[in-house]
Amino acid sequence: MPIIDNAVYVEGRRITNPSSLEQTFEYMRANGGMAWIGLFRPTKEEVEQVAAEFSLHPLAVEDALSGHQRAKLERYGDILFAVLRPARYDDATETVDFGELHVFVGPDFVVTIRHADSPDLAKVRRRLEGQPALLARGPEAVLYAVMDEVVDEYAPVVEGVQNDLDEIEDALFRHTDTALSRRIYELSTEVISFQRATGPLTGMLEALLRGADKYGVDIELQRSLRDVYDHALRVADRLASFRAVLDNALTVNATLVTQRQTETALQQNEQVKKISGWAAILFGPTLVGTVYGMNFEHMPELDLAWGYPAALLLMVATSVALYTMFKRRHWL
Repeated sequence: MPIIDNAVYVEGRRITNPSSLEQTFEYMRANGGMAWIGLFRPTKEEVEQVAAEFSLHPLAVEDALSGHQRAKLERYGDILFAVLRPARYDDATETVDFGELHVFVGPDFVVTIRHADSPDLAKVRRRLEGQPALLARGPEAVLYAVMDEVVDEYAPVVEGVQNDLDEIEDALFRHTDTALSRRIYELSTEVISFQRATGPLTGMLEALLRGADKYGVDIELQRSLRDVYDHALRVADRLASFRAVLDNALTVNATLVTQRQTETALQQNEQVKKISGWAAILFGPTLVGTVYGMNFEHMPELDLAWGYPAALLLMVATSVALYTMFKRRHWL
C-alpha cells in the first residue's frame, strides 16, 4: 500500500510506527491516541479500506477517488473533508504546476491523500513532531499545519510569477509582437488558475474560525489559523494585482501592435506614392519620344526646323509639371 507515513500519537508524541493499517487502528484505540495516515496516489480498494474503518462519508470518498476537485471544505458530521490545491513553480519552463491534496480530519485521526509531489508533508510531520504541545491539540492542529505549509509554498510561486510579470513589463515597449501577446495570455491563464486554487482558501479558513468555538478548537490554534488566513489574503491580493496588470499589459501590447502595423502600412503607402510619382514623371518623356519614334510619312513636325527642340522642350515641360504637382501633394 502506498503509505508514506503511518503513526499513532499520544499527547503529541509518536508512540509507534504500525506496519499495517490494522495495527494502526488497534494501537489508536488501545492507547486513546490519534492516528495520522499519509497516502500517496492510493488505489480505490486502499481508499475504501480506510474509509470503512473511519466511517468516511461516501461522497467525500468519491471526491477523493475521482480527483480534479476544486479547493473546498466540507463537514460530514464530526469529520472534516478538505481539498487543497498546492502549487509549484517550474523554473525551467516558467510555468506553475498544480497538485491536489485531500485531508480527512476526524475526532481522533487524520488521513492525507496526495496526488502530487507537493506539498512536502514529511516536512509538516517533522515540524509537528518537534512541537509536541501543538500536536497534542489534536487533528485540527495537523489540518492547520498542512494548510500553513500549502500557503507557505505559494510564496515562491508568487515570486516566480512576479519575475515573469517583470520580464513582460520590460519587454512591453521594446518587443510588440504576437509572441509577447501569447506569453501575456499564457501567464494570465496561469494566474487565473492560481486564483482558482487559492481563492477558496480564505473562505475555508473563515469557516474553520467561525466554527472554532462550537467544536472546541484550542484558542492558540485559532490564532495560528488566523495567521494562515492573513497569509492567504496577501496571496489573493497579489494575484488580483497580477491579473489587473496582465489585463492592462495585454491591452497595451495589442494597441502597440496595431499602432506599429498602422505605421508600417503608412510607410509602405509613402513608398508606393514615391514610386508611382517617379514612374509618372518618366512616363511623360517616354510617351512623347514614342510618338515621334513612329514610322509615319506624314508627320508635319518632322519637316519643321524647330520640331526637334520642341519635342525636347515638351518632354522637359511634362516632367517638370508632373514633378511640381507630386511635390505639392507630398508624394515626393
